[in-house]
Amino acid sequence: MAEAQNIPVGSTTAGQIAVAAESTVATRMSAPPSYDVADFPVPHGREEEWRFTPLERLRGLHDGTAVANGEGVKVTVEAPEGVTVETVGRDDARVGKAGTPVDRVAAQAYSAFEQAGVVTVPKETVLTEPIRVAVHGAGGVAFGHQVIELGAFAEAVVVIDHTGDAVLAANVDYILGDGAKLTVVSVQDWDDKAVHVAQHNALVGRDASFKSVVVTFGGDVVRLHPRVTYAGTGGEAELLGLYFTDAGQHQEHRLLVDHNTPHCKSNVVYKGALQGDDAHAVWIGDVLIEAKAEGTDTYEMNRNLVLTDGARVDSVPNLEIETGEIVGAGHASATGRFDDEQLFYLMARGIPEHEARRLVVRGFFAELVQQIGVADIEERLLAKIEDELEASVA
Repeated sequence: MAEAQNIPVGSTTAGQIAVAAESTVATRMSAPPSYDVADFPVPHGREEEWRFTPLERLRGLHDGTAVANGEGVKVTVEAPEGVTVETVGRDDARVGKAGTPVDRVAAQAYSAFEQAGVVTVPKETVLTEPIRVAVHGAGGVAFGHQVIELGAFAEAVVVIDHTGDAVLAANVDYILGDGAKLTVVSVQDWDDKAVHVAQHNALVGRDASFKSVVVTFGGDVVRLHPRVTYAGTGGEAELLGLYFTDAGQHQEHRLLVDHNTPHCKSNVVYKGALQGDDAHAVWIGDVLIEAKAEGTDTYEMNRNLVLTDGARVDSVPNLEIETGEIVGAGHASATGRFDDEQLFYLMARGIPEHEARRLVVRGFFAELVQQIGVADIEERLLAKIEDELEASVA
């Protein structure tokens, strides 16, 4: 286990870490953000941001050989009354407003999409039912762009559900007005052969609250890059994630919280379980506190539970601090095998081994599942976890 302590305001330790981080922590990509694919060289796997990714399994998304064929994905939106759902062209001012592509696949997705979906919640609108965006793969190659925008003081829950089979590269923008509250649940429940690479950009307004819950189960290769920046003071971001990586799957989550504004908060908690030969999970958690971001309060944590031999986890928390005038900052990462003591405790009380293992894994994920706030999604995820555990003993 690697743990990093909380750093209080004015601590000399904070200054020491800032100096070390400047030379060792890779929180910024090797190439500047750009909408132009030509600004990013074709990755070869030796680059820091690509060294964990099996490029040969991306089906051409990284080198330009993947071409949209019109049979990629079908997107449908169910929204409560008062919400505007549009399809817009590339010249719409909201497209790309939340963030710029930071790698070649994101730039390729931005350059290749024809129309973007935009869902708008008007200012001061408080929704009591979630907005549901269904992305279903039909077996082809697709490039997409989706925008979710909340006006000032609006509140909404959005569920983005990925199913079926596809090779998909996409950008998703979340734009929060001042005082807005947005919860997004992104579920990756793809078929076994799907490839999904996406960059999620959140622009959090003054005193706004953004909560992201990323859930990854399916797919051959899933590589997601959630990013948060702040448009005003008082913004809060909570990034939660859970993943269950099976034999042969590659699931990669690369996060960046850029504290570019004073007096903002962030909290990151991702948990994963792995089982089976060549199951590979990657978690990269980058937090950057810029020199002007005084009063920042941030923490990030990743926990991984390895259920069988043959699985591999790469977990890299990075914290780069450019000012000592912060409320607190810290990170933690831990990866371990199934706890035999927990198993023995339960079995000693008459619980069969299979049921005991199930209880431990359910308890491991329960903290995050309960924070989703959408009952049918919570039930579905718990059922999915049960299915994964059943498959491991079948």
